Amino acid sequence: MITSWQRYAKDHPRVVDMVVIVQLFAAVALGSAFTTAGNSRTNGSFGLGVLLGGIACVALLWHRSHPRTVVAVTAVCGNTAGAAGCLLTPLLLAPVMAALYWLAVHTDRRTARVHCLAVTALLVATAMFFDPYGHPLALKTIGPAAWVVLPIAWGTASRLRSAYLEAVQARAEHAERTREEEARHRVAEERVRIARELHDVVAHHMALANALAGTAAHLAASRPEQTERILADLVGTTSTALRELKATVGLLRRPDDSEAPLEPAPGLGRLTELATAFASAGLTVDIVTEGERRPLSPGVDLTAFRIVQEALTNVAKHAAARAARVTLTYTHDRLTITVTDDGSGGTPVVPSPSGGFGLIGMRERAHSVGGRVRTGPRPEGGFSVTGELPIHL
Repeated sequence: MITSWQRYAKDHPRVVDMVVIVQLFAAVALGSAFTTAGNSRTNGSFGLGVLLGGIACVALLWHRSHPRTVVAVTAVCGNTAGAAGCLLTPLLLAPVMAALYWLAVHTDRRTARVHCLAVTALLVATAMFFDPYGHPLALKTIGPAAWVVLPIAWGTASRLRSAYLEAVQARAEHAERTREEEARHRVAEERVRIARELHDVVAHHMALANALAGTAAHLAASRPEQTERILADLVGTTSTALRELKATVGLLRRPDDSEAPLEPAPGLGRLTELATAFASAGLTVDIVTEGERRPLSPGVDLTAFRIVQEALTNVAKHAAARAARVTLTYTHDRLTITVTDDGSGGTPVVPSPSGGFGLIGMRERAHSVGGRVRTGPRPEGGFSVTGELPIHL
């Protein structure tokens, strides 16, 4: 959790640096006065200690851009003050400790370790050779080393904590982006699915209705009885279209936990009904089954029916053919669907100014169940649609 002080420090780093440096200078001045008071052998050390402390504190202003140089300057100033007679206390060494802390924060562990050893060796040497107070050897070695290791350890811990928090933040942002991308992907998939369902329901029946209406208009004057039968078929086709459209929209609007009964999805069992509907529109459809017929998974059965339905709709709309052949070839684990037309010429049963998304929809449906669809013209004339689907998902 970021406090108001942390937020202010992040937004105004130079102001915070100045406040810290002023406090460090006060510590150096206090340390110089305290360590030189009452000792005749260190006369004049106070002024030199304050001067060197001021130089070290000014150097700290560049601790972000030049951390190694700042450590060197503050270490030289601290050791010079110690050589002049000032006692190497944490107060006097405050600028050096701050520089080492920032060095550990801004650089890597190896750099911090090397500078820690160098500054420790320099301070221990100064304490041993320039000691006007005659302190024990343990105090002259352990004390300076401790005051150097402490800020290095603290700075390293701060750097690792910051790196950890940044990694957590990065993972959270990545997870958020992933969720957003997944949501967009799901929306796109849902839009494609809805478009495919509506196309399968609407395009087929509207093509038949258009063909029946055109035929009825053509025969209205010369064959009224046949026209009446065609109009009856037209009513049945449009009623079926409305019923399937209503069922599809209802399915799309249905909550996931709804237990309302659904109309059975169409399958290859309705091919005869499909062929009869196209025959009413003037397209003769011959259905041939090769191999032993095998039960299909519901998804494969629906996909197979939609492929045949779309292929025959395209024949009626674009092929200018009067006959089509649907061949269902069953093997041990595959169903091959082949829809061909005679390409006999003339005008299409259902005139269409342009193509649509039927072929794309067929390929998408086949791919969704692990199959594929191939389309193309036949050498002997006409067009062929071949779909290969697994028997079971």
